[in-house]
Amino acid sequence: MTLRTPAFEAFVAPARPTRQIWMLLLGLLLAVVIYAFVTLVIFAVVWVVRGLPQNVIWFEELIRADTPDKLLILLVSFVGMALGPMAAVLMLHERPVGTLFGRAPVVLRDFTVAAAVAGTVLGASLIFWSWGNDAVPGLPCDRWIVLLPLAAVLVLIQTGAEELVFRGYMQQQLGARFRSPIAWALVPAMLFGVAHFDVASAGPVAPLVVISAGLFGLMAADLTAQTGSIGAAWGFHFANNMLALTLIATEGTLTGLALYKTPYAVSDLEVMRTALPFDLLMMGLIWFAIRRILSR
Repeated sequence: MTLRTPAFEAFVAPARPTRQIWMLLLGLLLAVVIYAFVTLVIFAVVWVVRGLPQNVIWFEELIRADTPDKLLILLVSFVGMALGPMAAVLMLHERPVGTLFGRAPVVLRDFTVAAAVAGTVLGASLIFWSWGNDAVPGLPCDRWIVLLPLAAVLVLIQTGAEELVFRGYMQQQLGARFRSPIAWALVPAMLFGVAHFDVASAGPVAPLVVISAGLFGLMAADLTAQTGSIGAAWGFHFANNMLALTLIATEGTLTGLALYKTPYAVSDLEVMRTALPFDLLMMGLIWFAIRRILSR
């Protein structure tokens, strides 16, 4: 299994002139500042629109995202995350934003293939899941249909933002600096996993969620290395999050836009000990299928 393909070498080539670690760290710092600033602006607008008296409690509950308005605002905030690495490559590395994505035709092709494969496998797994579980109703169907197009656009932005940071920027810069996949694949995947640590919602399951997210990060890193673009990882990520956020969400996570919810909570250790390995098996199957199709 070849990890550094010619496509990956072409992908990291634009990062080579400014591949110093201090440049990467400075770029990440700039990205964090931009993300925080844009998020504060969004929250400030909401604060003004909603009025001060209601906002104190509302903002405390925002992170739960258990209603459509809260989850939509949370997803909008990822615009700032997407702008961060774009600003970093323009201002610090002096290269086009497009180099973060890969060649446009490849990105579009890989995204489409990966989203189709992931959607098919996840849909089949959901049918299998429904044989042993009764989903709890979420949003009324008519309201869900109205919000679905907006939700799809925002999930596209959210997943694209995360892929730009972890695969488009970090993996690219580290791949230009180091030959070892421990640096350019494992490190971003570990950070991606840690970013999903949420003990407040997941409780004792939080470490398992981190491991699951980290393994997805490794699969996404491999797809990026194989194809030379973030398209496949982005498509995989998008299909997964569309199902998890808009079709059937795990109780205790971001349920505000879901048509259905699971009858168990993400913090239910006994259930999640079985559910997460099954999810990882499905992710592995999706990764393998995408890899085989795109490597032909």
